[in-house]
Amino acid sequence: MKLKKFLPLIPAAIILGTLMFPSGCANTTTPPTGGPKDTIPPVLTKVFPLPGTVNVDAHKTKIRFTFNEYVKIKDANGIYLSPPQEKRPKSAIKGKSLEVSFEDDLDSNTTYTLDLTGAIVDNNEGNPFPGFTLVFSTGSQIDSMCMTGLVQDCNTLKPMKGITVMLYKDPSDSAVFLQRPIAAAKTDDWGFFSMRNIQDTVYHVYAVKDENNNNKYDPDNERVAFLDSVFRPKTVYRDSLYELMKFDMKDTALCMARKTDIELNLFREKPTKQLIVKKERVGLRTAYLTFMAPDAVIHDMRIKGLPREKLISQFNPRRDSLELWVNDQRKMPDTLQLVIKYDKTDTAGVLKPTDETVKLAIGKELRAELMKKSSSTRDTKHEDTIAVMTTKADPTTIEQYGYEVEFKYPLIESAWDSLKFRIVNPRQQESKGKVRVVQDSTNLRHYNIYPEDPLQVGFDYYLKIPHRLFRDVNGYYNDSTDLKVTLPTDEKLSSITLELSGVKNKYIIDLLTEKRDKVVRSFIVDKDANVVFPYLKQGNYCIRITEDINRNNIVDTGILLARRQPEKVRFFKLNDQILIKVLERAEMVWQVNLEEMFR
Repeated sequence: MKLKKFLPLIPAAIILGTLMFPSGCANTTTPPTGGPKDTIPPVLTKVFPLPGTVNVDAHKTKIRFTFNEYVKIKDANGIYLSPPQEKRPKSAIKGKSLEVSFEDDLDSNTTYTLDLTGAIVDNNEGNPFPGFTLVFSTGSQIDSMCMTGLVQDCNTLKPMKGITVMLYKDPSDSAVFLQRPIAAAKTDDWGFFSMRNIQDTVYHVYAVKDENNNNKYDPDNERVAFLDSVFRPKTVYRDSLYELMKFDMKDTALCMARKTDIELNLFREKPTKQLIVKKERVGLRTAYLTFMAPDAVIHDMRIKGLPREKLISQFNPRRDSLELWVNDQRKMPDTLQLVIKYDKTDTAGVLKPTDETVKLAIGKELRAELMKKSSSTRDTKHEDTIAVMTTKADPTTIEQYGYEVEFKYPLIESAWDSLKFRIVNPRQQESKGKVRVVQDSTNLRHYNIYPEDPLQVGFDYYLKIPHRLFRDVNGYYNDSTDLKVTLPTDEKLSSITLELSGVKNKYIIDLLTEKRDKVVRSFIVDKDANVVFPYLKQGNYCIRITEDINRNNIVDTGILLARRQPEKVRFFKLNDQILIKVLERAEMVWQVNLEEMFR
């Protein structure tokens, strides 16, 4: 490796000279040589107290870092003390020095680390100070062990920056909620963390997206991760440890080369309380409710003054949002009164059936919209007088999803057997075909229409939805719609085939974009099978595989107090890389043993 790659790794002690002590309890980096523009980060020239100092006074302690130029604080949260106190350290710039003080006395006989990673930049160009960790003790010795780890999102497995990793000796479940940890650290841009100079003992390990910086877990607002078992560090800290050196976060190769002792998957817990948190009337005959927690249980529900069968409702897949429609053509009152009996958390924290009346009133915006429509026919749009529907006929997904039709409002009349489907072959000969209609089990307004016979390349397929076949809850009928689809013939398109074996559970197979933020195609399998992703354009993709243990077709989160981790996610890898590069005209086939992948 070229010498310049090691420049960011040179310890500050080489520059500080007399500041270095035998046990090596501090590290930083030195700058590369400069050019016309100042690109050199600040250099630490003096530290008080010296790294490794013991018997530091716990009362009104002050730490001073002096640099070779004027600096400023870019991020006060980057000045992090471990173990943390109730209040964050106070920091101030005095000349070329950073002075750090503490509002409360330090604990006695305790090894402390004060980290400056990401906190300091120079005054002129904003060049970041790479980082420095000062260790000192209010007792007679310095703790010597260390550990490293990675924190990642439970669904995308992307590294999570700025997460607080916390160590506890207390084995009780309430510790992370009520107590500050005995050691803590923040993750860097790569989700990597290191804890140095910690005790040689057994720890319970947690990670928290600490939104309010109180070094505790607040389940209503924060995400959390935990290690299934206790952890005891095995490595003694020393300056030469690669993983504990300070790196330029832009140097991918150096950052990725760091090894980790543990991995933590961050998730958001289901709320523990159940109640209705939001309600809204979004139309004359339409409203919705939002529940605090998923899996809401409703025992009975009706609109006052209307028979029960006049109310149409639909939960989302997680059952924390409920859509409501009134199937009645009479004039609707300004306020609909929904009488609902559902399992609600009472003041004692017990979930029990509760009767509640929810008033669904027409708001100002909706009222203005309705008045505008009724005041003049010129403001009436065509979509205000028909059963609005959206359609999709995607050649690349037609074989999996068919023609897709979704109505804006639920249907009260339908005639699916009146659809007209015709096929035109390459010789322009026309024939009639048959289709089957499947209503979406999670969305009563969505329908998939599948041709009964396999589609063929070079054939044109036409689906006609004649007008006045369907009527929605507003009493409006549909317009006619024609949909045409032809299988792709672009020879540059590619395909991926996974030959799945060892399928012992139910799995969700998702093809994702390069950034892992969009699902291109999804399959659910519960037995050995071939999964094909056809008609792919050249580019980079990821394949995410989720083990659906409870077989509910969604990815379930974890529960901390129940010690239940989120459902396991794995990414298919080629040559240990998550990104799959798809070239033009490629037919890629791989064998995947899911039992081995999730072992």
